[in-house]
Amino acid sequence: MSNTPLIYDVVIAGAGPVGLFLACELRLAKVSVLVLERAHDPSSPLKKLPFGMRGLSVPTIESFHRRGLLEDITKNLPTREQPNDSHGLTTHWMQQRRRPGGHFAGIQFFNDNIDALKWTYRLPDSTPVTMASSMEEIEAVLERRATAMGAEIRRGAGVESVQQSDTGATVYAGGQIFHGRWLVGCDGGRSTVRKAGGFDFVGTDPEFTGYSVEVEMADPEKLAPGRHYTPTGMYTYQEPGTIAMVDFDGGRFHRTKAMTPEHVQTVLRHVSGTDVTVTGLRLATTWTDRAYQATTYRNGRILLAGDAAHIHSPLGGQGLNLGLGDALNLGWKLAAAIRGDAPAELLDTYTSERHPVGAQILDWSRAQVALMRPSPSTRALETIIRDLIETRDGATYFAERVWGISLRYELGGQHPLVGRSVPDFVLTDGRKIGELLREGRALLLNFGVGASLEALAGRWTGRIAYVAANAVDLLGLSAALVRPDGIVAWATGSTPDKEELTEAASRWFGTA
Repeated sequence: MSNTPLIYDVVIAGAGPVGLFLACELRLAKVSVLVLERAHDPSSPLKKLPFGMRGLSVPTIESFHRRGLLEDITKNLPTREQPNDSHGLTTHWMQQRRRPGGHFAGIQFFNDNIDALKWTYRLPDSTPVTMASSMEEIEAVLERRATAMGAEIRRGAGVESVQQSDTGATVYAGGQIFHGRWLVGCDGGRSTVRKAGGFDFVGTDPEFTGYSVEVEMADPEKLAPGRHYTPTGMYTYQEPGTIAMVDFDGGRFHRTKAMTPEHVQTVLRHVSGTDVTVTGLRLATTWTDRAYQATTYRNGRILLAGDAAHIHSPLGGQGLNLGLGDALNLGWKLAAAIRGDAPAELLDTYTSERHPVGAQILDWSRAQVALMRPSPSTRALETIIRDLIETRDGATYFAERVWGISLRYELGGQHPLVGRSVPDFVLTDGRKIGELLREGRALLLNFGVGASLEALAGRWTGRIAYVAANAVDLLGLSAALVRPDGIVAWATGSTPDKEELTEAASRWFGTA
């Protein structure tokens, strides 16, 4: 092991989607980045279809669009349409009488029941509300982008130990020593960085072991396709042999024993109530509903993102979107801290903004577990939820939560758009706001108000780009300040108050 550490602005542990996306965000600001990954080979059958399929939420779709990544990530895979839009559907979706928009504990809500008019600040030609991709595709696209932007990625170099100081963190990995002015743990639910960094990790223990398997069966006709709740658990079956099942064993089997065809058959018979015979096991993994979260996402020079910061069951597919949201929120703030132009408290807003979002997702996961328990009272509750989700207000509520449209950070400010994602305004010259965010700089939008704001924006040269143009649909806005992550920091529908705007700009981008 060399005793001379290699020095970087940021060392990221973990080359999954969260770590790679964070590397891309940091490289937008020309920050030197090293990504350390334990696995030698990124490929895995669990990242391929069908188990690798991931639904992308609105915040994720918007962030990929704003960084010019969306087309590459989704071009080879199916998309789910926006309500009342029949374009871009796969045969599978076209065969359904009603188009499902998503589900809560397997209870579907449908696009024709959603009142999109309630989303005042979402333009009709915005990015889709849901899309699908695979973990394999997402990682490949993000790795290509990170590498092209100059991030260094080292595989076969998992973090072994960490020593933190006032100036950064020294990392021992793969027989070498690395020093980062900052260290970010994106190394999964069993994060070495989280443990070494002394983060408290608290939450609720599992109620079940979940199984995702591909099997061969002698008598597959004994299983009914689709999702089924039973007196002993839950299973879903897709022909010819893809099965997900939940056994309420308190999570005892997960990562404690070898997976065998005999064990899978025993559990499948138990939860399905059939005597189906498993003759072969092609692929298998287990998971639980353990829901834990770090009490803070920052400890000195060490930060956490993705599953290193929070874990929960994969029910509803929220984990990937949550982690990518962490990376988008953290990237520009950490880059500003490294440049030296960040307000002193800027990095602390990473925890104050993202921790409540993570806590909400963990509760969303726990609520779905409550609807899956094998008991008469749970089935009674399921009936009520089904009735609610069939109403227009109910379907709209669940769509807002599942699709991520309800996301809003508590930033203060009088305008209701503050803290929300900026609408993808179409300017009269044809440009879209999403395209203007490609470089990762903040935007000061002036939609033709009498007073020029260019001189004010110029005080933050290199940090705020000034855009003076009219838009096809202004949604009642006259001006807005947009952070690099696409979140509105200040907005007005009248003549801008320059003192108020200056205060907002200083809060997020430091002294002019």
